[in-house]
Amino acid sequence: MSHAPLPERPDLRLAVVDMDGTLLDGAGQVPDGLWPLLERMREAGVVFAPASGRQYATLAAMFARAAEGMVFIAENGGYVVRDGQEISAATLPAALVTDVVRRMRALADGGADLGVVVCGRRTAYVERHDRAFLDHVDPYYASLTEVEDLLAVDDIAVKVAVFAFGDPTEQVEPALAPLRPDHQVVVSGAHWVDVMDAGVHKGVAVRRLQEALGVTAAQTAAFGDYLNDLEMLDEAGLSFAMDNAHPDVLQRARHRAPANTDDGVVRTLTTLLDRA
Repeated sequence: MSHAPLPERPDLRLAVVDMDGTLLDGAGQVPDGLWPLLERMREAGVVFAPASGRQYATLAAMFARAAEGMVFIAENGGYVVRDGQEISAATLPAALVTDVVRRMRALADGGADLGVVVCGRRTAYVERHDRAFLDHVDPYYASLTEVEDLLAVDDIAVKVAVFAFGDPTEQVEPALAPLRPDHQVVVSGAHWVDVMDAGVHKGVAVRRLQEALGVTAAQTAAFGDYLNDLEMLDEAGLSFAMDNAHPDVLQRARHRAPANTDDGVVRTLTTLLDRA
């Protein structure tokens, strides 16, 4: 797609922003320039919505200093919350969770280096406890419980995430592919694959949020860099692929933003507000 120029007078009411590779800087931190921008957006009546595979507790902690009025699209669209009130939520049947866990255990028994996170409504759960694995899990799950058996967890799951130390498309995704089309199986990062209920993705969450807020697609800006952002970008009239985005995302988005390492989200949103 040839990327279109920005509109002269955008009517911006909602900004939906992926986290890793999009908003967060090269060190995985919220850029300093976002905090004053959030206040400016609030004064202009623009709702800011981080959209991530991270759990709600993690997102809420990251934005605690400015969370009032913000919408959190957590678990890749599986759980959406504003000011502590649930806007939408999707759950997984226990039988599916069992199926995913058993498939991944079989891969691990065959030598695959991976770990499973069962993302519940109350917290997230892991049965692999070594530091090498947990170092990759901790940044995404502020609320994490170590258990001996994931199949014994008594909670309602909204997502199952699998971390592969290698390329997840080599073993993990193929092992989970038979779960399609009844369920979502999404490569959500360089090492992650997420399993969610059918029809659950960031795009569905954005549509439900737009309905709840009375906001149109034309009034929505969305920023993303990876494959799990594609449907979200489709729901925004102002869709931005970061310069560092996956080729498919670059092709799908209507506009281009500087890379996350070049403060692309903050710079682009500032430009949109200046033009409004």
